[in-house]
Parts: sequence; structure tokens; C-alpha cells
Amino acid sequence: MSVLIDTEELGERMASGERTVLLDVRWKLGDPHGHDHYLAGHLPGAVYADLETELSAPPSPADGRHPLPDVAVLQRAARRWGVRDGDTVVVYDDLGGMSAARAWWLLRWAGLSDVRLLDGGLSAWTTAGGALESGSVTPPTGDVTLRPGALATLSADDAAALPADGVLLDARAAERFRGEVEPVDPRAGHIPGALSAPTADNLDPAGRFLPAGDLRARFAALGVDGTRPVGVYCGSGVTAAHELAALAVAGIDATLYPGSWSQWSADESRPAATG
Repeated sequence: MSVLIDTEELGERMASGERTVLLDVRWKLGDPHGHDHYLAGHLPGAVYADLETELSAPPSPADGRHPLPDVAVLQRAARRWGVRDGDTVVVYDDLGGMSAARAWWLLRWAGLSDVRLLDGGLSAWTTAGGALESGSVTPPTGDVTLRPGALATLSADDAAALPADGVLLDARAAERFRGEVEPVDPRAGHIPGALSAPTADNLDPAGRFLPAGDLRARFAALGVDGTRPVGVYCGSGVTAAHELAALAVAGIDATLYPGSWSQWSADESRPAATG
């Protein structure tokens, strides 16, 4: 299945009445007002998906800031969003896909096969002349059945071992990777053996994903050549999903470490590399 959908194809689907569930996944670190932004203006028919309460379990030092939700909680949310078995789900945000990618990865992990990121998100839609509507949308309750584990994940031990025979990518900003700053997690630094691959470098200046060839070249420069396993982590497992989407666009399979640095750094027995 395609990873991305552009505004033209989405508009055609909506105009033709093809069944499409639209999820607004606006969320930013330090900005708790995603739902308010949604209410002020969203794509027609879009339902708000709450990253903190529906796309994540409660945080804990043992599991990190955004643990994977229990599948029963996720299924209730998906049915609230109106998702039925076999639906096409399109997710978007106003952050270049950085938060929407969490929903993209999570729903695929839970067994949905056709989940796509709106390339360029909200700004691409409005730039193309797409209309917005305000207020809340309450669709008919869906009947989707979700099952966890359709995509593999890495544990902390898996992430520690991966650099020996594979590639472990750190999707955070380079200064956090180097340990120069750490705004939210217990310790600064990165997992030993990981390579810095900031998620922002997956996008062009307009907030759209780079072409597949450019992404392949980017990851090849980091040693991702299709012959070794690839894992990805970030601060809490959210923006790492964006890196997984970029790798998928490039035709490369990779695996998420959901606990990411927030879980790793809370365990004092785990080493932290800097520089």
C-alpha cells in the first residue's frame, strides 16, 4: 500500500464519495491545544484523534512518555472515529506529518492495511484551495477489529544489540542526539552505536516528504543499504514513526523502538553516549 496521499488524490476520493476516514492528529511537544486547533478549522469530515489519550498509554518511567496503547483502548477510539473493517484511513497534522505518522504506524501495527499520510498536511490542503470546516465531527460508530503485532517492535535490549549487525537511527534533532540539550527526558545523549538521522531532514521546505530517490540516498549515506536490519527511535516513539514512513517511501523496511530515549534514559543501568 502507498504510504502517502497527495491533496489532489484525497480531493478526488472525497468528491467521488469513496469511503475515507480522515483523522486530524494535531499535537506538538509543549502545545496541549491540538483539539482547540482542530475545532477552529479542519478538513471536512475529519475526526480528532488524541495522541496523548488514544494513540498512547499513560506515561511511566518503565515504558516511556508515549507507550503503545492497549489494543482495546485503540479499538474503542478507532470505532469512535468511525473506522470500519476495510476502510482507507488518511491521517494529517500541521507539522509535516511528525505527529500524524504516529497514527499511521500505530493503525498499521494494529492490523489496518490502508493507512496513508496526507503529504504536506493541513498547509498543503489549504494551499491547494481545499476548504476547512470548524467544530466537532461525530461519525457513525465504526466496527473495526484491531489486533496488535502486525508490525514488529524493538525492546530496549533489541535496540542495544542492533548496532552490532544493523543500523539504529536516532530521529531526534542533532543537538539532542549529541547530548548538548535535553528538554524533557531524564538524561542527555543517545543509545551507544546509534546514528543521528533527524526526522526534519525527511522533508522539503514546504513540509512534504522528499522524493523516494532522495530519501534512499539520505539513508544510504547512513549505511542503510537493504542488507542489514534497521531500527529507529526518537524521544518517545512519536516522531520515529515519521522516519519509518520516510524509510517506507524509500522502499526500506525498518522497526520501531516504541519506548525510545524516554524509556532508555529513565533506566540508570543503560549507558548514554554523547557527542
